Amino acid sequence: MKSQTYQLLIGLFASLGSFLFGYDLGVIGGAVASDAFVNTFHNPAANEIGAVVSIFTGGAFFGALVAGMTTNRLGRRKTIILGALIFCIGGALQTSAQNLGYLYGGRCIAGLGVGILVMIIPLYQAEIAHPSIRGRLTGLQQLFIGLGATTAAYTTYGTTKNFAGTKNDQWRVPLGVQIIPAGILAALILLFPESPRWLMDHHQHDKALHTLAKLHAAGDVTDTWVVAEYEQIKAAIQDEEENGASSLAELFKDKACFRRLVLVAALQAGCQMTGVSAIQYFAPDIYKQVGVDTSQALLYQGISYIWGIAGQISTVLFIDRIGRRWPLILGNLACASSFIVTAAVIARFPHVGPSTQHSLLWLFLVFGWIFQFAFSMTCGSLTWVIPSEIFDTKTRAYGVSIGCLVSFAFNTMIGQITAPAIETSGWRYFLLFVICNVTNAIFFWAFLPETKGVPLEEMNRLFRETGWFVPGQTRSYQTELAVTEAEIAEKGAMAQHREVA
Repeated sequence: MKSQTYQLLIGLFASLGSFLFGYDLGVIGGAVASDAFVNTFHNPAANEIGAVVSIFTGGAFFGALVAGMTTNRLGRRKTIILGALIFCIGGALQTSAQNLGYLYGGRCIAGLGVGILVMIIPLYQAEIAHPSIRGRLTGLQQLFIGLGATTAAYTTYGTTKNFAGTKNDQWRVPLGVQIIPAGILAALILLFPESPRWLMDHHQHDKALHTLAKLHAAGDVTDTWVVAEYEQIKAAIQDEEENGASSLAELFKDKACFRRLVLVAALQAGCQMTGVSAIQYFAPDIYKQVGVDTSQALLYQGISYIWGIAGQISTVLFIDRIGRRWPLILGNLACASSFIVTAAVIARFPHVGPSTQHSLLWLFLVFGWIFQFAFSMTCGSLTWVIPSEIFDTKTRAYGVSIGCLVSFAFNTMIGQITAPAIETSGWRYFLLFVICNVTNAIFFWAFLPETKGVPLEEMNRLFRETGWFVPGQTRSYQTELAVTEAEIAEKGAMAQHREVA
């Protein structure tokens, strides 16, 4: 099997954890809007619905914290198992819920498991990936989030259409389906290799070398790239140990580390403030603003998720060619444009006749699909790609964990305030996302350097040798890994020449 194919298969399987996150994001809006749910839980108020949504991301906040503290001890694979098993428990509790308190508990526990998975999976993918396909591999996180959300949308659409409003299967079946991929992930992840960087950090050097060879050279431990990569990882970890980089405090004390932490926090907060979570959680409520009922809203949202998958596939195919920085900037501007149209349509819709309303509905749908494509190709994917690649081995788990904490904190806030905000402010609420998308674009233009093709062990160099303000700076150096590989190849050629002589 080709090494790139092997890496891709590992990345695809690990992304089942990302699928769970997307599924739970997509399923809850349809579940809580179903007639059976409303009847069973006695027509819950907007703030109670908000709590059902936001307590999941509240649990995920603590899950990301747990993962950051445990993965350096347990390893990447065992941390994935922990997250998947916790998610199974939460999924079972949600499916069997008899009252809102019961449901809150299941949502919180499932969120805890998802927080662990969402933090660890892109980190694991980045650590097994060759630099030339690292963006493609870590971009699978957002692709599988999209696949999960799409599956959820059509599952809830199907149960809403085919089960009577008096049958709790309308919402129990969609909530129960998510347990299956979680169980598969927990059962089979140990069949795949541990992160070679984690192995090296725990002094399992021989195993790390053989893992690198299997990942990047079809098992050839004498391959010049593998030997160069092994030596570079070993030297980087030794340097980190000698300079105390294993401390969480290093993220705040070291200027280059702190710069990366600020970027990751801004990236994750900015992603949530694009407005994507408001759309995912409350699609039926948003579609009501333009006269669409719950069943039809779920169908339209399913189409929207398909556009999102198209964007995510584009990321996987092209991100290692086009880079990270400019797609992120342009993606935020596209999202801002979409919300301008959305707000305008919702504002005008009640004041025009049926013919114009029909045209406005299609305008609303098209720009919603444009948003989903643009977000998924850029902001959504890159908020997982960039944090997983810019930290060094010793601080990576802490840095990615803190980024996830910020993401889930903002996600929880959006989940809690969106339903009441739509009730009270209507179209004006969506102007918030226009402003945030524009400020995101300006921030990333000013402060985010390009990381395409930079080996993980050379990110320290990149962030130490460039200033905070990025425009006008150029990166023209050859990577140290490429230089080391060339030196090893030259030594090997010289040795062969001497043997022949």
